[in-house]
Amino acid sequence: MATIGRPKAALVVTDLERTEWVRLTKRARVNRSRAFRARLVLACAEETTATAVARRHRTTNATVGKGRTRFIARRLEGLYDEPRVGAPRTISDEEVEAVIVKTLATTPKGATHWSTRTMAAKAGMSHAMIGRIWRTFGLQPHITRSFKLSPDPQLVDKVRDVVGLYMNPPNNAVVFSFDEKSQIQALPRAPPILPMDIGQPERRTHNHLRHGTLDLFAALNVATGAVLARCKQQHRALDFVAFLRDIDASVEAGVEIHVVLDNLSAHKTPAVHRWLLRHPRFHFHFTPTYGSWLNMVERFFGLLTEKALRRGSHSSIPQLRAAILAYVDAHNENHRPFRWTKTADEILEKRRRFGLRTQQVHGS
Repeated sequence: MATIGRPKAALVVTDLERTEWVRLTKRARVNRSRAFRARLVLACAEETTATAVARRHRTTNATVGKGRTRFIARRLEGLYDEPRVGAPRTISDEEVEAVIVKTLATTPKGATHWSTRTMAAKAGMSHAMIGRIWRTFGLQPHITRSFKLSPDPQLVDKVRDVVGLYMNPPNNAVVFSFDEKSQIQALPRAPPILPMDIGQPERRTHNHLRHGTLDLFAALNVATGAVLARCKQQHRALDFVAFLRDIDASVEAGVEIHVVLDNLSAHKTPAVHRWLLRHPRFHFHFTPTYGSWLNMVERFFGLLTEKALRRGSHSSIPQLRAAILAYVDAHNENHRPFRWTKTADEILEKRRRFGLRTQQVHGS
């Protein structure tokens, strides 16, 4: 009997291949054309005709035949597209290197840093190409950040001490992160703030009036995230001692109290020292010099500034105090602890690498 049409190679799918292809068809995140090819091959393995497979999946016989042929020739690798050549490169490696060197080692005439357009004019490229090169190599000439290396001779010991309290607090003890947010200004906007409307953001003027300042004393309970806060006119040693009394009253008797705080002179006066002698359950742990980033309550201060102060308008000290305490109360209603993730060894190693890099740049 004569054979009609061209003979087709046998399509045999092993159990392992079938499992892999079924998995690909059911994945939520997979290339759609890849999943479509997998379904075609699985349908062909049921020994149906190419016409029936094409009709079921609403495609052409040629597409079914191509998927079948690729699977027989390359098995599972036939599922993936071959890399395409694309348009030829117009920028050589030497030109890319020259852009990177110019960006890192030079500045444009009369300016402090390069922009994509000034570099494009210098390098003879489009500003879009310069942007792609900078993104590829992580170059951001428009961004600058400040830093300060701590000169504290006890840096290592203090970092280990404070981070140890955060990550492994002692038993039968409560850990507080304490600091003052000083000179918070009551600043009403000169004209009233225009509220947000449909299609229009909130608007305000840049100028404001001054109605005095106050200081915020805050102690963050590291374990619970709750904050004990008091507003005061100054941040003297006497005010600090008064706040310590508030902390003492908030913690039940018999529990040790560890306080993480900075090196402000008001924290080390004779009056504070005498108070600590009369209250031996208090233990102070000082952060390194220029090490406010190690004080966890600073994260709370950041949220307070962002959510209650920066966009606020307060015409008096009592109004400012009420706004601050209202935010503290709202925070304590749904308080959550901040989670410290970096170990002391990771912090010190990062500081060591940054110090070495700073020395190399300074030496060059």
